Amino acid sequence: MNRLRRIFSRAAGRILRVEVEGRSMVPTLAPGERLLVHRTRHVRVGDIVVFVDPEEATRRLIKRVTAVTGESVLVAGDNRDESRDSSEFGPVPRRLILGRAWYRYFPTENRKRLRRH
Repeated sequence: MNRLRRIFSRAAGRILRVEVEGRSMVPTLAPGERLLVHRTRHVRVGDIVVFVDPEEATRRLIKRVTAVTGESVLVAGDNRDESRDSSEFGPVPRRLILGRAWYRYFPTENRKRLRRH
């Protein structure tokens, strides 16, 4: 039983829950949807990532990775007309990446794993 608790504790420390705000990822993600995010800085092109806004440290952004270059990534919203992204603030240092979104759990009728595009 103790071993099982340790496993769950480690896993819980690697998962973030985030709520989508704004329309920058429509149609993939809509405002109010909730996601599970795996804490990692290892991301690939097409992943949806959560990161600290490079211009406002108290804010988190959700975008898709469009390029990976050494110690930084380029990101863009799926809804380019309503997105603040790398075209505006430049590359995002990997140290600002909080993790990769992998599962939408709310609303319940839209529960599913998020795929890389």
